[in-house]
Amino acid sequence: MRQVGLPDLHHAALAVQAVARPQRAQLSAELVWRAHVADKYVKKLRKLHPNWGDGSLRAAAQHVAQTKHNGSINGEYVEALAVVISAVSQCRGQPDQFCDLKRVCITDNSS
Repeated sequence: MRQVGLPDLHHAALAVQAVARPQRAQLSAELVWRAHVADKYVKKLRKLHPNWGDGSLRAAAQHVAQTKHNGSINGEYVEALAVVISAVSQCRGQPDQFCDLKRVCITDNSS
């Protein structure tokens, strides 16, 4: 996955905030995984991933939710941001295990 910046975290938090609390950790991990796979795709083929973009977390999140942020930071947004940061941390801690090639081949990559 490409280096993660504040805009990446913001867009991912907006996408995660749009789903129910029990699904947030799973969606965060999925977004990080998609960004990781897209980054590998871009580096290997030198073109954008057709579904997940340029390998950034922001691009992966934008394909999930097209939500607008009203500029205010509330508890719901902060919770979602914390879940996203946790998922990014877990990915950084185990990069070799993160890109499971079986999952890349088996997963429906159309979403």
